[in-house]
Amino acid sequence: MSSSINNSDHLYQLDNILKDFIKEKLEILMKEELNNFLQVERPDLQDSKNGYYQRSLDTHYGKVENLAVPRDRMGEFQTQLFEPYKRRDGWLEEAIIKMYQSDMSTSEIGNFVERILGSTYSPTTISNITDVALEDIHKWHQRALNKRYSVLYLDGMYIKLRRDVVGKEVIYFALGVTEDGYREILGFYVGGQESALGWREMLQDLYTRGVQEVLLGGFDGLPDLEEAFKSVYPKADVQRCVIHKVRNTLNHVRKKDQFEIAEDLKAVYKSFTKEAAYSQFESFKGKWSKKYPKEIQSWEKGSTCAVNFFGLPLSHT
Repeated sequence: MSSSINNSDHLYQLDNILKDFIKEKLEILMKEELNNFLQVERPDLQDSKNGYYQRSLDTHYGKVENLAVPRDRMGEFQTQLFEPYKRRDGWLEEAIIKMYQSDMSTSEIGNFVERILGSTYSPTTISNITDVALEDIHKWHQRALNKRYSVLYLDGMYIKLRRDVVGKEVIYFALGVTEDGYREILGFYVGGQESALGWREMLQDLYTRGVQEVLLGGFDGLPDLEEAFKSVYPKADVQRCVIHKVRNTLNHVRKKDQFEIAEDLKAVYKSFTKEAAYSQFESFKGKWSKKYPKEIQSWEKGSTCAVNFFGLPLSHT
């Protein structure tokens, strides 16, 4: 198995991390939803909790398995977070992610809880569930982060603004890989900050929360991001996302050469060692430099050359 960055594996791992995050937050909301159903909406059913049943839920990030759905002994409670067999449109999981972004106000979170649950419950129940959500969101944002991460991935995801509206916005997320290879979402940040100042504020937030050392930053060529990253983590190496770089290269070469160039680049970033990667890149360079000199030069730049990952253990890439 290669020790280089594998973008399909990375995206698969990210989807799994997002599924686990969504599962955990849905279970917190459903637990409080049942509490209020029994205590506020149907006090005649108090003390009738009956454990949980497990079900799956399709999301944009794959199927969430073994979702623990609470129930009552009389079978009267039905969570309003999702209908049992309703086809998923992705709005619910995206709403959960948006609630946990860095700048959501109390009133905005309350509005999201109300929209997620619909008009079934009383204002008291909505308020109580919102309070629990706010407590968990605050705890999540204030939790201790590691001082040192081997890799810090920065990327963006488009999410719907609200149900039945086509417009979308970008939320940027930070994904950290610890020294033992454990991956965790460090934070979600509002979109529309594609400037050196906006990126610096995002990274400074991570630094203030305890992330003081990063060996390698991995991200696409978003405007001013590398400059901002180096201002906060000057000793870290930088690796542009390989899959974006490959796509950009293929867009600038002749169609008849695209497949061959893609295969040659694959030999670089799927090498087993840094030495092999450099050797493969030299072969790639010798083969294509006369025909596409500008593209070869772009790959030779330090932040875009796909070999920085080779100094890391396999589990970190």
